[in-house]
Amino acid sequence: MLSAEKKKRAAVFGELYEYNELLLLNLRFGREDMKKLAARFRFVADALDGRPVLGGEDGRFISDYVRELGATDAISQIDYLNERKAYLRKHKDESLADYKKYRSLYVRVFFMLGVLTAVLLA
Repeated sequence: MLSAEKKKRAAVFGELYEYNELLLLNLRFGREDMKKLAARFRFVADALDGRPVLGGEDGRFISDYVRELGATDAISQIDYLNERKAYLRKHKDESLADYKKYRSLYVRVFFMLGVLTAVLLA
């Protein structure tokens, strides 16, 4: 269903944004393994394992993002993660707003169908 896809997209970009922030902190102050950090996040762990989490342009971005993680030294990684931070924030906010907009639409449509059914049966 369309609503489930929008909810998943919002969750994926929310997790990616949080993971990006966690990686930035980890690169500056710690040196934990990326996979260990990703264990907290369902979709990020799947993406790191090479499983597709979204399709289309979003899926391509995520696979490119994951492929670049750990590919260079810490300073270059910090620069890369800071560049991706704005993109992730924008898509996180857009997908969350999109989900909220359509979620209320589905609630209204099903409520109206229920009212219509009740009127027709009465």
